[in-house]
Amino acid sequence: MASVYDFTARSIDGAEVSLADYQGQVLLLVNTASKCGFTPQFEGLEALYKAHHGQGLTVLGFPCNQFGAQEPGDEAQIASFCSLTYDVSFPMFAKIEVNGPNTHPLYAYLKKTKPGLLGIEAIKWNFTKFLVDRTGAVVRRYAPTDTPQVIEKDVLALL
Repeated sequence: MASVYDFTARSIDGAEVSLADYQGQVLLLVNTASKCGFTPQFEGLEALYKAHHGQGLTVLGFPCNQFGAQEPGDEAQIASFCSLTYDVSFPMFAKIEVNGPNTHPLYAYLKKTKPGLLGIEAIKWNFTKFLVDRTGAVVRRYAPTDTPQVIEKDVLALL
């Protein structure tokens, strides 16, 4: 696989989506959870998306329940929470696993391409972020503590 564009994922409403649909855009991929201490980052992610979507940024949210069971709901509950609580308008996907034997192939690729500190591939918690340039190349990985406001300068450099 040469880029994120080679992968597909199921949208939160059940449709299979090719990431090639986002070709030519800067992407910020985030594993999310509704009941996490980092959940308020949805507000910053939405603000980043709204501010720069017209310039070619798309945020992609991938709910995950692997960290403290902080995403227990089904897709309809997740979509409702994101919409009602944070007015999320960026694309959200169906719940996936980001670690272990059932890791979604997209996340296996992201982790292998941009491992974390000390070369550790595993995702450590919710709201780990991957920045992808307009060619589909993974540029950088961010820790859950890295806020959308901190990431914005790197996004702007790619836009």
